[in-house]
Amino acid sequence: MKCLLCKSSTENKLTNYIADLGNCIIVIHNVPTQVCTQCGEKSYSFDVSVRIQELINQVKNIVSGIAELNYSEVA
Repeated sequence: MKCLLCKSSTENKLTNYIADLGNCIIVIHNVPTQVCTQCGEKSYSFDVSVRIQELINQVKNIVSGIAELNYSEVA
């Protein structure tokens, strides 16, 4: 896959996704990500993006503060 910003190649890595929702922060560890080898831009597959949004929607109304999830355990 090519980077959407600089058109360089990307590599598959596990990264952290952080969502700051104002009333809480959700950190999802070990998210499958394509990372640009040149500029560091991160992109996610459609399936991973959908699952991230599902996890955020599940957690955002029950947590005030910081929530940490491990993608590989909840995906």
